[in-house]
Amino acid sequence: MNEADALDVMHTAIWTVLIASSPGVLTAMIVGLVIALIQALTQIQEMTLTFVPKIVAVMVALGIAAPFIGGQIGLFTDMVFSRVQTGF
Repeated sequence: MNEADALDVMHTAIWTVLIASSPGVLTAMIVGLVIALIQALTQIQEMTLTFVPKIVAVMVALGIAAPFIGGQIGLFTDMVFSRVQTGF
């Protein structure tokens, strides 16, 4: 295994983490922006109002996106194992 192979595996690993985490992160960001807008319009500054909807929305999004996330991790695992089998 040379440096180029190691960098390629690390590059793919970072992209896999970014792609697999994107459904939860994007959902939290969108729900947070909507709640912040609602709080700004109504001037309700309750701290628990921001956490509960975000947690519920992220859990639902992760439940829906679980096959996609598992598929991305499975593709990365297959790529790493195929490289180990062929000796890089």
